[in-house]
Amino acid sequence: MKFNKTALVASAAALSLGLAACDSPAENEMEDDIEVMEDNRDETVDMMEDTGQITDDQADAMDDQTDAMEESMEEQVDEGDAM
Repeated sequence: MKFNKTALVASAAALSLGLAACDSPAENEMEDDIEVMEDNRDETVDMMEDTGQITDDQADAMDDQTDAMEESMEEQVDEGDAM
């Protein structure tokens, strides 16, 4: 079987993605918990905005903060799994 450079690079990339996608059950559970936290916070912000407790700009800022928190928490989970 003859391999060319493109086939080798594609195979290596596929293997890398396959390994990166192998999360432990504990990591998956933590990521699920993070998603639940994000969903709950989004619902709270939406309710606060709908009832006039906060402005649209405040809701947007809180949504941005939630997204940043989620990203940071998921990075910490990923880093903990790599150790």
